Amino acid sequence: MSWLYAIIKIKMQVIQLKIDRLISIIMLLLERKQISATKLAEMFEVTPRTIYRDVETISLAGIPIVAYPGVNGGISIMEEYKIEKKLFTISDITSLLIGLGSIHSTMTSEEVLNTMAKVKGLVPADQIKDIELKSKQITVDHTPWIGNKNGNVNLEEIKIALSENRLISFKYSDQSGIKSQRKIEPYRLILKNLSWYLQGYCTTRNDFRVFKLSRISSLELLEETFISREFDYKALEVSTNIEKKSVPIKLLIDESLRDLMIEFCGVDNIEPHGSNKFIACFPFTEDDFSYSMILRLGDKCECLEPENVRLEIIRRVENLLNIYKKEAILKR
Repeated sequence: MSWLYAIIKIKMQVIQLKIDRLISIIMLLLERKQISATKLAEMFEVTPRTIYRDVETISLAGIPIVAYPGVNGGISIMEEYKIEKKLFTISDITSLLIGLGSIHSTMTSEEVLNTMAKVKGLVPADQIKDIELKSKQITVDHTPWIGNKNGNVNLEEIKIALSENRLISFKYSDQSGIKSQRKIEPYRLILKNLSWYLQGYCTTRNDFRVFKLSRISSLELLEETFISREFDYKALEVSTNIEKKSVPIKLLIDESLRDLMIEFCGVDNIEPHGSNKFIACFPFTEDDFSYSMILRLGDKCECLEPENVRLEIIRRVENLLNIYKKEAILKR
């Protein structure tokens, strides 16, 4: 019976997507004087033929649709049927589109696409180009240049689990590299400091936990559902290296690292030093992550102070050098 359940589920999802698209089209037609099938097809990423079928469905539902032929023609709802809507200002709509665009960059979703179409439907036809231009002047793109290619796949699976209250299982590697198999009730996704985190109740540990998505592998969306528990969201706030107690350290950096350091320190904390060097006041946390970050900069960066940080970097470099020397001796 599992195959039958799968077929029914797929059909229900297709029906839901179509309903969402139909509602979005109605919203657009209520606001616009008319719009072409080609334009609608581009907005919803479907074919014009699908749009014509959707319009026929809307018409059969009792909403009076009018089609105007010709180059300047299009699809419209009878003017007598429309109502005046002034729910949002132009500034409100621009802000909504910017926010929705940032969500769409991380989670490609039919729902987000339909919502964006609905919001655009609130814009008068003679102002739509200006609004779209303004909304594109600010882009929030959370996608990394490089990184875990499974991240987006896991996001979509987790999003389904959140929506349908379904349990998920996965393999997890903690900060110490210890691996474990987990089964959790997912409750919330958080994007913080360019990383995704998942809050949920771990049935393996019988307690609420926070998981970093980059450490998750072999994620499986289970058919088993759960009843939501009450819990304190603030109690599971995600802590990052930036929020730990940090101390300023002084770095002598090559000019090639200037732009990178501006991202971490701000332009006010970087001063010229000689012809092609800069002094950067860097917020530093004394842990393995921060030391490894400094070491990755290689000979383009030197820690000048404080002395304890400088000595620790020297110790780590010497340990690394000893490893390579040992390997070289063994190969002789």
